[in-house]
Amino acid sequence: MFRNVFLKSVYDARRGLIGWSIAIAVLVLLECALWPSVRDMPDLKELYQSFPEELRKFFNLEAMTTGAGFLNAELFTLLLPALFLIYAIGHGARALAGEEERGTLELLLVTPVSGSRIILDKALALAVSVAALGCTLFAATSIGSLVFGLGISVPEAAGGALALTLLSIEFGVLALAAGAVTGRRATAIALTASAATAAYVVYAIGLILPLFESWKPYSPIHQAFHDGPLGAGLQLSYLWLIAGTVVVLLCALPALDGRDISTAHAG
Repeated sequence: MFRNVFLKSVYDARRGLIGWSIAIAVLVLLECALWPSVRDMPDLKELYQSFPEELRKFFNLEAMTTGAGFLNAELFTLLLPALFLIYAIGHGARALAGEEERGTLELLLVTPVSGSRIILDKALALAVSVAALGCTLFAATSIGSLVFGLGISVPEAAGGALALTLLSIEFGVLALAAGAVTGRRATAIALTASAATAAYVVYAIGLILPLFESWKPYSPIHQAFHDGPLGAGLQLSYLWLIAGTVVVLLCALPALDGRDISTAHAG
């Protein structure tokens, strides 16, 4: 039915992607609907000033008097990244480790397609799926801003969606690579989730404690969230997210070399 692994992988992900897209769109629109009530609250700035300094810095509460700042604090710096990472890491872990656990990886290994091409096609399918989720986020943010008056421009909405997309693809490819090496979906998820958690901890500590501020640029979370992500524009730090994805993918390409039916279920 399909000529290559890429198209088959995209087709297999369609139902889950549709469900995730609907959930993301509903979440963003519901949050946007709250903005008029928050905007019209009296003494809003004074309320935010009453919060502890560490909390204000972490969520950039001073910026919550604008629509972009409100969505950054409410969605784009915690909840949405978590949801995007859950989707991408789960997708990446299933891509190869899931195939091996189901016993379908051997069907790919007996084809003339090389192991590196299989990994590349799976990674491209992952990137397309996450990008589709990012497009849904962009559309929902733009529509929500227009309907509920958040004042978020189209470039700002696109920048926020791009940041989450690039971040999620990087960790999704890491999960795919871990799955290719270990052959275990649970192990791939655990390793990648630990890496994402560590990156977030480095980012959070750097925000709160000046002593560790110099660590922030090394965190993919900081590279995606720097000055935003909504309203940040195109950041040079996004290149680090792309570079990290490429490096992980290149390291993973040889993982299936020498694998065949007899080794597909090894271990």
